[in-house]
Amino acid sequence: MSHALFETLLRLGDNTLILGHRVGEWCGIAPVLEEDIALANMALDLIGQTQMWLALAAEIEGKGRSADDLAMLRDAWDFRNVLLVEQPNGDFGQTLMRQFLFDQFHLLQLQALTDSSDQRIAAIAAKAVKEVTYHLERSSDTVIALGDGTSESNSRMQTALNKLWPYAGEMFVTDPIDLESVEAGIIPDPSTLRDAYMDAAEKVFKLAHLAPPEGNFAHSGGKTGFRHSEHLGHLLTQMQWMQRAYPGAQW
Repeated sequence: MSHALFETLLRLGDNTLILGHRVGEWCGIAPVLEEDIALANMALDLIGQTQMWLALAAEIEGKGRSADDLAMLRDAWDFRNVLLVEQPNGDFGQTLMRQFLFDQFHLLQLQALTDSSDQRIAAIAAKAVKEVTYHLERSSDTVIALGDGTSESNSRMQTALNKLWPYAGEMFVTDPIDLESVEAGIIPDPSTLRDAYMDAAEKVFKLAHLAPPEGNFAHSGGKTGFRHSEHLGHLLTQMQWMQRAYPGAQW
């Protein structure tokens, strides 16, 4: 069970770490000051959640590694984040669409995790759910505002949805690691979150005058580390360069 629990915690922490870094890339260059500040705060929330998930993962692993070690000294194939969160920011519409697609899943996941049989996980989820409730409120409102805005903003949001929707399906794939944690009551079965996710997403898309592409194709491989996109390697080069260039450096 310890291996499955460790992998489960990596998945939770890597999702928030990689998305937090992506959102943080907007710091100082967002379209308006309000968005710059809001995105920076969301990135900080996600990195704070990462600290808790990866610290617990390091404790469970028991090999003397820290949360920082797990974040900064693993290679791309060791990361367990879903492919959605590593996709590039693109334009502002693509960033907000990626955020909404993950936020909706993230909130449902965290709400279920507050009932985890592992009290440490339940406690982290209870704290994080408050932050992610705000994240979802903000990202869904912005998707609606842009989708229901001008013909240009609607077109950009539809383009973003067409591009990113095929990555959403991976969040609901259940594999042997998930099943072991599900049987222990640690996490919800990801597949059981799909219906609530689809209902909520469809309401937002309707208000935004957007429609996801047809078909059930979904990219996969990120949460197992089997197949990441080429974007993750470039992201890690930026994120990890200080620790790689100066091994063991401390503040």
